[in-house]
Amino acid sequence: MTTLPEDTTPDRRASGGTESSPLPTTRIGALTVPRIGLGCMGMTMAYGRRDPEQGVATIRHALDRGVSLLDTADMYANGRNEKLVGRAIARRREDAVLATKAGILTVPGIGLPRGLSGRPEHIRARAERSLKNLGTDHIDLYYLHRVDPKVPIEESVGAMAQLVERGLVREIGLSEASAADLRRAHATHPIAALETEWSILTRDIEADALPVARELGVTVVPYSPISRGMLSGDAAAMRPGLLDFRRVLPRWSPKNREHNAGLVERIREIAEAHDATPAQIAIAWVLARGEDVVPIPGTSRPLRIDENLGALDVRLGAEDLAVLDALRAAGARYGRTGGV
Repeated sequence: MTTLPEDTTPDRRASGGTESSPLPTTRIGALTVPRIGLGCMGMTMAYGRRDPEQGVATIRHALDRGVSLLDTADMYANGRNEKLVGRAIARRREDAVLATKAGILTVPGIGLPRGLSGRPEHIRARAERSLKNLGTDHIDLYYLHRVDPKVPIEESVGAMAQLVERGLVREIGLSEASAADLRRAHATHPIAALETEWSILTRDIEADALPVARELGVTVVPYSPISRGMLSGDAAAMRPGLLDFRRVLPRWSPKNREHNAGLVERIREIAEAHDATPAQIAIAWVLARGEDVVPIPGTSRPLRIDENLGALDVRLGAEDLAVLDALRAAGARYGRTGGV
């Protein structure tokens, strides 16, 4: 999930209401969720060294602000991310809507992806492990992290449906699934959410899975709505550190970076006109896609929760949307190693 750069407190639209003001909500199946959630991946992996205590503080601040939808996965840092989330929500389980995922295999001890497994026995075992890591007796939203081409999706979703029947899972979702996979899965058991990368610079979903999701009543949960921090407007986000996995992504290569930085400047111009930050414009663009869209920008600092919520106050006009819709990134979103 997107992690915003760690810099100074933004001075515009950092509130998004007050702690006592309820956030606008929508539905993911039977779940009531705020229009903005929180991606937790970057609290333990992908963006360099992180302070676990700061991650815990960020999650608790998110809950204080009403950001209840927390997104993690069993493979993030080999389960350490789930454990961090579980520690953060201890004694506050009723305040959280927990989403986690299974289906990506990792290199033991390292956590890098090494393959997929949608086998029913794998899904059942990982669900049990996730429950233990999170310190809970049920998962609110359980995703198949990636569709395993070697396993019929009916078998994978069938195993997840059994978890629902046992009361261990409330709703089922798919991550990065095609329209065809979504149809087949939904025919096996109702799919509540489709999690996929969607931002001003990543539009793949619009021509394939989005129309089917809306036909079936599946809520869309975009991760990386700020394009992994690229659209934050922060100069540091364009030059990732040594341990930051963005260094190997095509959009951050020297040949593509200059073009993409120019796109960020176009977004900055719109942000200034709205007394907003570029990140808020990026999130507002995703929110404007429809009431059935729940972006989950990630961060590991409490102040960014407040900035993200400020996007709820931004109203983009037709001219703004036309400019933003026309922006096209240089470089693919992932390299040969794929993504999470």
